Amino acid sequence: MESPFAVTALWLGLAVASAVIAYHLRLSIALVEICVGVAAGAVASAAGLTDRLGADEEWLRFLATSGAVLLTFLAGAELDPAVMRVKFREVTIVGLVGFAAPFLGCAALAHFALGWGGQASLLAGVALSTTSMAVVYAVMLETGLNRTDYGKGILGACFVNDLGTVLALGLIFAPFTYKTAVFAGVTALVLAALPAITRAITRVYGHRTAAIRTKWVALVLFGLGALAFWSGSEAVLPAYLAGMVLAGGAAKDAHWMRRLRTLTVGFLTPFYFLRAGTLVSVAAIASAPLVFAALLAGKVLSKVFGLYPVIGRFRRDRKERWYYTLLMSTGLTFGTISALYGLTHGVVTQDQYSFLVAVVIASAVIPTAIAGYRFLPRHLLESPQPLAVEAPGVEADYDDLRDE
Repeated sequence: MESPFAVTALWLGLAVASAVIAYHLRLSIALVEICVGVAAGAVASAAGLTDRLGADEEWLRFLATSGAVLLTFLAGAELDPAVMRVKFREVTIVGLVGFAAPFLGCAALAHFALGWGGQASLLAGVALSTTSMAVVYAVMLETGLNRTDYGKGILGACFVNDLGTVLALGLIFAPFTYKTAVFAGVTALVLAALPAITRAITRVYGHRTAAIRTKWVALVLFGLGALAFWSGSEAVLPAYLAGMVLAGGAAKDAHWMRRLRTLTVGFLTPFYFLRAGTLVSVAAIASAPLVFAALLAGKVLSKVFGLYPVIGRFRRDRKERWYYTLLMSTGLTFGTISALYGLTHGVVTQDQYSFLVAVVIASAVIPTAIAGYRFLPRHLLESPQPLAVEAPGVEADYDDLRDE
């Protein structure tokens, strides 16, 4: 029993160190956790202690996945339905371009420039077409942009982008079976009934029974997650949809949202971001740095050249356009999921997998760091925003959350 406690203490120690580094460097905690994970994985590998790090322990993978699921749910719950209706055209166009440009560009790059096979090139296009909902939402929380219609628009475009990735992965590589139909049908039924049942539970038991709404939401998320894994899909997709259908009611109870963020960001997501960093094979990158550089440039440049002109149709301010574009250029969750799918199904080799994961993680760090340092639209945080009303006396500021 002492081993899980020791491994957990080690990882939480890395999380605390990441928070301190992030504070002094003025970087997102999520990005620093990824970088610290890369460093920890490299040191453990060099010392021959990779097993002692515990990154492949089943219980630690569960904690990391739980962090991704809850963070994705919170991202969906942040979407203001009214704002999304107004921004439907924007998020749809930006999201579709954000998927299509890197999918086509990176697949062509892998096939014609790097000499990868047809299936491997398509897998590379899928893996590098993603944007990182987890990283973007963590940045939104930290900056406070999650409370602006600008930030909600970015989150909506991220969802459309990743939905395109999920559909492409399923249509190209994972043939639809009866399990897929069962998953889609059950998910649709659960999501249709979820708002009414949640309101009823809250009205009868809320504020009287210890955190019953959190337990109920967790039950739904993990239940749908189990069904997703059974069908060959991923747990984060129904989690995001569940957050979206509860978005209107969740926005009215900022105190509950804040407590759920504390649990997620304070305990679970460090395992997710740190573990993502440990997946990078530094040796593989060092053996062929030009392949890594080419794939990273292909992903980021295809995103930038595809998205910047499109985003310019909706945002005139230069900082807003660049910040929007760079955050849409990130990747993490669905990118690593797609790469791992390719490895386990023999679509890509171990080295190709390492390059894809390294590029995905680098794209989570580099564009976001540049966006935060050079293009953060501070003027949006200084001006009033017509957003959902929070509970009186309750402030859901991420700065307070970090101090808890």
